[in-house]
Amino acid sequence: MSALSLNYRRRIALLVAVRWSLVAILIGAWFWVSRMTFVFQLFLTVGLSVALHQWELSVRRQFIRDASFPVFLQKKVMQAHPGLSERDVELVFRGLRQFFMAHLRSHLKFVAMPSKVVDTAWHEFILHTKAYQQWCQAAFGRMLHHTPAEVLGRDSKRNDGLRRSWFWSCKEESIDPRKPTRLPLLFALDAKFCIEGGFSYVPDCKDIDQQSGSTAYCGTDFSASSDAGGAPGDAGGFGASEVSSADGGSDGGCGGGCGGGD
Repeated sequence: MSALSLNYRRRIALLVAVRWSLVAILIGAWFWVSRMTFVFQLFLTVGLSVALHQWELSVRRQFIRDASFPVFLQKKVMQAHPGLSERDVELVFRGLRQFFMAHLRSHLKFVAMPSKVVDTAWHEFILHTKAYQQWCQAAFGRMLHHTPAEVLGRDSKRNDGLRRSWFWSCKEESIDPRKPTRLPLLFALDAKFCIEGGFSYVPDCKDIDQQSGSTAYCGTDFSASSDAGGAPGDAGGFGASEVSSADGGSDGGCGGGCGGGD
């Protein structure tokens, strides 16, 4: 890990420690102060805890966006995909950051990976267990486990994970997840680099309708459903990606890929 990564990890660890210290102080106060004073201290502690938690999430997001990946990872990805240049791999890493961000911003719910080439980078990273464990601890506070590649299907839990990835990848690039005019990077990389067996996407289903025999998935399908009542999932359309306005979103969608999360 770079010095930059280490600095982020220390800041996150400090924020977590301070937040839990406040809880311990509150528990101790129950035995030593009057009930009126305790109620005041309760509200004060909860307010500070929420503020510290939001600060912690902000630092985790910045870590995901900025912290360096281990130096060995670029070589591993280029060995797995010999046609990629160093500049291409940097785009793959950006796609991996989008995926990690989707997991964090979906409150650590299950997310799914819609790119074979980014999945390669993720898998190679996981093989170096200590470095990956340190990354996950700084980014999420726990491990993000890998699951096999798959496409949008009948399993609603898997579909929810794909929709979360779509929603938050779109949010990272200011794309409307329901009416996308372009693809977020994570969903565009396999087609861009002509990855064998990769997943190809277009923003709108109308683009597929004009291509007889196309195997591409479309972004607008991610908010659609085989049922008349809307897309399946635990948020009525976007796999529980609905969040408060403070986290920057409402609902979203997704398509095929490989899965990850809990």
